[in-house]
Amino acid sequence: MAAQPEITQRDLRTKSKEIMDAVQSGQSFTVTRDGHRIGELIPLRRRQRFVPRGEFAAMSRTAPDISLDTFRADQDATAEQDMDDPYAR
Repeated sequence: MAAQPEITQRDLRTKSKEIMDAVQSGQSFTVTRDGHRIGELIPLRRRQRFVPRGEFAAMSRTAPDISLDTFRADQDATAEQDMDDPYAR
């Protein structure tokens, strides 16, 4: 793993746009103050929002069958059965 480039607190303040753009594109930095390392700027891991169609199809082929009667019974057991009228006085 390559060492992270060091940036000073002053650089972070004066070049924040460029540094944040680099972080957004995957670059990490070590922040220093008075020659001492005080922190790291690292990009957040991005979650995959969508599953590719082929991957979903492959997972679906090995998924267990769902019993609709059991599913409905589970819903009925957990749902509040008494519907209160919010306008009743």
